[in-house]
Amino acid sequence: MFKSIGIIGFVDNLLVRETVNRLIQYLEEYDCEYFVEEDTCNLSKLPKDKHSCSRAEMGESCDLIVVVGGDGSMLHAARDMVDYQVPLLGVNRGRLGFLTDIPPTELEQEVGEVLKGNFVSSDRFMLECELVRDGKVVDNGIALNDIVLQPRDSIRMIEFSLGINEQYVYTLRSDGLIVSTPTGSTAYALSGGGPIVHPSINAINIVPINPHTLSNRPIIVDGNSELELEISEHNEVKAQVVCDGQNHILSQWGDKVRIRRKQTQIKLIHPSAHSFYETCRSKLHWAQD
Repeated sequence: MFKSIGIIGFVDNLLVRETVNRLIQYLEEYDCEYFVEEDTCNLSKLPKDKHSCSRAEMGESCDLIVVVGGDGSMLHAARDMVDYQVPLLGVNRGRLGFLTDIPPTELEQEVGEVLKGNFVSSDRFMLECELVRDGKVVDNGIALNDIVLQPRDSIRMIEFSLGINEQYVYTLRSDGLIVSTPTGSTAYALSGGGPIVHPSINAINIVPINPHTLSNRPIIVDGNSELELEISEHNEVKAQVVCDGQNHILSQWGDKVRIRRKQTQIKLIHPSAHSFYETCRSKLHWAQD
């Protein structure tokens, strides 16, 4: 099913380098066309040859991308590849591995099964945001897990208002606000006390971070909702918008942050035995019989 495979690995360490080399060797034995992202060549100290290409070239020419690393690597790849509509498969070389399903010990077996067409897939929607200042969009970002409004360079609370579909919801003083997808409901939003939302549900999870008013609880809204956060001009500290914990957008008092579902989705490929609930049991250490 997949004739041209891309390889991305973001971390420069021995384990990632070893796994990337094993994957390349397997694809060569499988007689499969493959491309290694140029930054991965540098980080993994691989020679740049005919198989090296940019991320844009990979998005245009590959029909599957294998991401070697942790969940952060998968989040990074999803943001880069979502507009190319290339599905992603993850090999876990991180810690938790919620999004990177394949353990390194089963690399050849599981990748081989995927190449034979034995897999399951899930479409995950992403969020996009715009930072609006004086009526003009001055910055933007996208996220697979979450978009977070939080203080910058301070541990003090910030004040902001929340509107949903042009309806005022509340003004809140807190350490920030997490706006997450179902995919992100098992990440930072979960640590903040938010509910776990199945990836198939079209919903947005809104989780206050340590709110001053304890009755401010997480809210789940329709996934097609548009959110607007207005940062109060009465704040003593400045705020920032963080996408997937990786991209930081600096804001000013009075700015507005508009958040909505991105039109294009990212497709994740999983081994055929994949189960969301089994992943929760194993990664979150739920009790098992």
